[in-house]
Amino acid sequence: MNPQKTIYWIATGLLSALFLYSAFNYLTDTAVIEGYYQDFQYPTYLVIPMALAKILAIVFILLRKPKWVMEWAYAGLFFDMVLACFAHYHISDPGMTLPLVGIVLLLVSYFFGKTVRP
Repeated sequence: MNPQKTIYWIATGLLSALFLYSAFNYLTDTAVIEGYYQDFQYPTYLVIPMALAKILAIVFILLRKPKWVMEWAYAGLFFDMVLACFAHYHISDPGMTLPLVGIVLLLVSYFFGKTVRP
């Protein structure tokens, strides 16, 4: 396996693990996550749909079909991470590191995926 493919699969695997872990937390600790959403002044009714959207996005990123849905999945996860960074920054929470790591993994997966899995 060439190095680009290895980098792609490591980044995509870590990205998948990050978002599946997040979705699992959203579905199992819904009350706690709703509390965080209230702290960030986000509507709490978004918790369950966000969990489902994260799971579906990872599925489409791994399948890579249809291509346009895969592109939207990457975009949705990117916006999720950017908004998470702003939310943590807004309340002066030091938890901004994980969304930044997620953005890096997402960008590496996206751009290496274009050459490795066209």
